[in-house]
Amino acid sequence: MAYYEINGGRPLEGQVTISGAKNAALAIIPATILAGEPCVIENLPMIEDVHVLAEILRLMGASVDLNDNGCMRIDPTTITEFEVTFDMVSQLRASYYLLGAMLGRYGHAALALPGGCSIGPRPIDFHIKGMRALGAEVVTRNGIVYADAKALRGADIYLDMVSVGATINIMLAACRADGTTVIANAAKEPHVVDVANFLNMMGASIKGAGTDVIRIRGRKQLHGCSYAIIPDQIEAGTFMIAAAATRGSVVINNIIPTHLEAISAKLMESGVRVTEGDDGSDFFMHVDASCRPRAINIKTLPYPGFPTDLQQPMTAFLATAQGNSFIVENIFEDRYNHVPELVRMGAKITVTGRTAMIEGVEKLYGATITATDLRAGAALIVAALAAEGESKVRNIHYIDRGYEHLEQKMRALGADIVRIGR
Repeated sequence: MAYYEINGGRPLEGQVTISGAKNAALAIIPATILAGEPCVIENLPMIEDVHVLAEILRLMGASVDLNDNGCMRIDPTTITEFEVTFDMVSQLRASYYLLGAMLGRYGHAALALPGGCSIGPRPIDFHIKGMRALGAEVVTRNGIVYADAKALRGADIYLDMVSVGATINIMLAACRADGTTVIANAAKEPHVVDVANFLNMMGASIKGAGTDVIRIRGRKQLHGCSYAIIPDQIEAGTFMIAAAATRGSVVINNIIPTHLEAISAKLMESGVRVTEGDDGSDFFMHVDASCRPRAINIKTLPYPGFPTDLQQPMTAFLATAQGNSFIVENIFEDRYNHVPELVRMGAKITVTGRTAMIEGVEKLYGATITATDLRAGAALIVAALAAEGESKVRNIHYIDRGYEHLEQKMRALGADIVRIGR
């Protein structure tokens, strides 16, 4: 199994360019099924999850061409397979977007229950509730979700809990439904807005994305289009945290500053200098940290609150802060799997329920550590880069799922990181 070998203690310095947003890509690719024509998606991150999703569409019969520059051309008109129960579907959490897309396009879907990172229960109950509200009959048998509808019809849908996945999935199906659908208590995340913008480019009528009420007027037909995905908010945040943790100075290019306000605010609260700028063609963020950070408190919340996907890297950063920091994880129940690995590196962290108390130590030390999920892997990379001595980070296939060319980008910033094996 491949692993990273990292010699830490070197400040990251230089410039890095952020890739396209993983979470937007994994919803927009299935959304192309709704079109009656080919679509071209640009600025895709070249990550494992994108390749898996491309292969799933090929197995369904779609024509998919993906080049090394992150441009994918998808022709969904050749799809012949509507029961998506391939083994690889259960490996990818975002495969559930195929449910809304197929139901909206064909009125039928059969989908193996999705898998993904083990960070606590993430049921698709709200997704199913939304499909039923649109008029579909949905049953689950032997780990497969079957959905059928002679005709989807618009409905008023209230989500009992803010859910990014359910918000997007309902949008996908409602785009081809008869009448108007209203999603109340909708998720506001940047990739929800990006998916809505893509669907509108295909001829859909979606208003209110980015607010807690989204209105979708169904269309009988959607057409193909070309679309460039937004920059990845979480990748940008990870590099911001890595720069701060290593006491470095990094310019992060290709960002949308408003997407990063929560992480910028918390880094500045800890004493890190964060400034944003515009070079005339692109926005950038400069993160400069030369001193040991101050302890801070964080609560993860739906956007625009502090993102749960950056809680784990932030835990690694705060491990060497002055004083005691507290993190409350409000989104997922089991998102502290990285803590035992950080403790192996000398961190002092106590987890009680959803709260982690971090007693800052002066430094971390290299160790052999193992990633248990994507963002836990990112946290261990941050810790290893900041630690004194050599670390080996194992299970990096998780990291490959969400970060494009991570080791190359880190090396360009001066990190001593080498990938061993494949």
